[in-house]
Amino acid sequence: MKILGIDEAGRGCVLGDLVIAGFLVSSPCDDTLRGAGADDSKAMSATKRLEARERLRPLGEVTLHHVTAEQIDQANLNGLEEAAIVQMVTACRPDVVFLDALGHPSTLPALKRRLQAALPEDLEPDWTIEPKADATYPVVGAASIFAKTVRDEALANLALAFGELGSGYPGDPKTKRWLTAWADTGAPWPGFVRTRWATVEALAQRALL
Repeated sequence: MKILGIDEAGRGCVLGDLVIAGFLVSSPCDDTLRGAGADDSKAMSATKRLEARERLRPLGEVTLHHVTAEQIDQANLNGLEEAAIVQMVTACRPDVVFLDALGHPSTLPALKRRLQAALPEDLEPDWTIEPKADATYPVVGAASIFAKTVRDEALANLALAFGELGSGYPGDPKTKRWLTAWADTGAPWPGFVRTRWATVEALAQRALL
């Protein structure tokens, strides 16, 4: 039985890609994954995440999908993420999918129907879509760790060229300082900035005054 866990990192950010990760295993192995460190990546230090990633790597097949800031600026984020999930499930063809919820619990039955309707007719996995699935199901925790570490590494690489970016979340003081300093230059935003987000639009308007 093929089991696919899916989670994302960077949904609420103003900088960088949304990274969606899938972790595919060939049979139930919760204890093995948990023993390797699979858990909610947000509850782990950066060092612990990287250590767990290396232990998890040989235990499953990792699939990554990047949704860029430019794509997010031009389309609906929910639609982009759902399309990425459909692509991932279609490629992996799992028997079971565990997915960290994309929205309020009341929206999840409709989400499941949309995802299933978009799959090929011969592919009907058993869906489990829940809030905090990364902490509940080790296969989702594994996906969470890969999504978070890959996104963090991408931001770190951008910081080499653009300076300290912080986490990319609008509430991060380092991210706020970088956004403010860039806006004050009057230069166009780099391609990794989600320019349609309210925080960025407000700074852009201020720079025009």
